[in-house]
Amino acid sequence: MDELTAAISNYDLWMSLVKVHHSLFFLRQKELSPSHIAAQQLQVLRVIQGLGADATLSTISKKVERKLDVISRQAVRMEKDGLIRRVKDSPKSRLLRIELTAKGLEMLKISRESASINAMLSVLTEEERGQMYTALNKILVRLGQ
Repeated sequence: MDELTAAISNYDLWMSLVKVHHSLFFLRQKELSPSHIAAQQLQVLRVIQGLGADATLSTISKKVERKLDVISRQAVRMEKDGLIRRVKDSPKSRLLRIELTAKGLEMLKISRESASINAMLSVLTEEERGQMYTALNKILVRLGQ
């Protein structure tokens, strides 16, 4: 272990992660503002796409780790914005499935073409990106995600 690595405390590492998270979040929000979509909405759209026919407010809530009532209110706004539609599972069922609309799919496509994400991560070598991915996933596993 070199001197620099030995001198980095857990708190220092934690604070660096927090700073990076906040800086990337605000950079991403700025990049997305012309599309009038929030980063949290994109996260929900990605989850809906991944869940497919299993997308309900409850499953989305669990995947994004937000309370059901928060996701429910967000879904109402997203439906008004034409990003999703809530569809009854069957005429007699109270279960609502959540589907992406063409506009929602278009927003996902636009979001993948992120200049800010590409620019920020381009400072890392392929090996460093792999190491970062592995390290962050270890932390996520420890957190139970």
